[in-house]
This record gives sequence, C-alpha cells and structure tokens, in this order.
Amino acid sequence: MFRARRRFGQHFLHDPAVVERIIDAIDLRPGDAAVEIGPGRGALTSRLLAAAGQLDAIEIDRDLAAELRIRFACAPGWLLHEADALEVDWRALSAARAARLRVIGNLPYNIATKLLFRLLAATDAIRDMHFMLQKELVDRMVAVPGSRDYGRLTVMLAPHVRVTRLLDVGAGAFRPAPKVNSAVVRMTVNDSPPDWARLALYGPVVSAAFGQRRKTLRNALRQFLTAEDIHALGIDPGARAETLAPAQFGALAQAAGVARAPIATIR
Repeated sequence: MFRARRRFGQHFLHDPAVVERIIDAIDLRPGDAAVEIGPGRGALTSRLLAAAGQLDAIEIDRDLAAELRIRFACAPGWLLHEADALEVDWRALSAARAARLRVIGNLPYNIATKLLFRLLAATDAIRDMHFMLQKELVDRMVAVPGSRDYGRLTVMLAPHVRVTRLLDVGAGAFRPAPKVNSAVVRMTVNDSPPDWARLALYGPVVSAAFGQRRKTLRNALRQFLTAEDIHALGIDPGARAETLAPAQFGALAQAAGVARAPIATIR
C-alpha cells in the first residue's frame, strides 16, 4: 500500500460523494484544456479525463507517477508531466493545447499560497481554477473588507479572479486525515483586470499595508506616500489596511508611482 509522504503534504481524497460533487461543480466539457495538479492516487483523474477527453496531469512524486503511468497507459488524451507545479510554464502548456487552461487540484497546504501567486502571474493562459484548499485559506480568499480574514491574499486576487466557495470538506474525506478542514473553491479569471492591478507598485503597496496589521496607513505606507497624499485620495490616513477595498489600494499604488516619478530638470 502506498504511504503518503509528509514532505509533499499528501492527503488523498477517497470519499466518492465528495468526488462526485467536485466533478459536477467543475463541469468540464469535451475539448477543454484540463490540467490536474497532483493527481495522487487518481481519485478525480479518470472522471476529469472522461469529461474533457484530454488531461495534462502534473505529479512531483515519482512513485505515484509510476503508478499513474501504469493505470492510464492506454488512455488516449492523457499526458503525465513528472514535475513540480511551482516550476511549470503555464503559458507554454496553454500554447501546446491551443486553449486557455482549466486547472484543477487538491493542492498541498504547504505550497498552496505560493502556487496561487505563480498561477496569478499567468492568468492570460488560464480560464479558471478549481482547487481543494485549507478552509482557513479559502476564508481569506473570499473575505470582504473589514472582516477578520481580509488581507493581502484577498486584495491581490481580487482584480484578477472572481473567487467562489463551492463546498466545505471534512478531514475524514482524506487518507490520511489532515488536522484541518478543507474547502473547494472556484477562481474564474477576469479577462479585463483594471489597469491599476498591473501597476508595479500595487503588490509592494499592498504588502506594506498589511505587513503590520495594527499600523495605520500613515505609518505603514510612509515609504511610498505622505499622510497628505493619502488624504488627497479620499482615504483616511489613520485607517488600517483591512478597511480598504482593492480599488483603493489601486489608487494608492497609482499615487505612489506618481510620487516616485523623477521630476524633469528645467534647462
């Protein structure tokens, strides 16, 4: 019997009722460029392949990869990439399939946030994403301004994807059972993100604002803007980051860019 490896954060989904609900929610169609991250023991794999008619599977564990190769050796349309999902070139994969990707996975909790940011950088090659994640992470992804879970991740995702919680999943649906509960989330890519989401300073401003949550914007953003600059945008310099909507961070990033722009020398 295969033993889960802790270093890969492996917890294998085995509950058929949960599998059925996930497959229904994803709603793959024939010809979709489906990609499964971490197929593991293949709980979803055969169903995904049957629905789309093609499937790229990305598996880092060589023993699991060997098991999957045997199981799907004769399956047309199935291609295994024995690779680290953090190193995948998503644009190249999309180009190979001549379509934007529909990415699916039960993501290891220890790399989930890092992988989300890698995928966020390639949303032009992605149509949507369906992931099983730690419930606390999903709480942060769907949070609203002013709530306890609202933070950097929420604000960075907001302009690029629409996040929808689909279902919560208890620890008993996995073997071995994790110590936390999980949730399945849909992330639908926004084809026209606002211009401020592409600003070079958007990420740094958001990170600085949430770096120490108890700090006011006046103190957290002093490397970018003065209190007067912030007030000129209609934002209270004494407010804290968790009270601002993503578009307000966009305005701050734009103002920070102007503040840092070199002044032309008059000759």
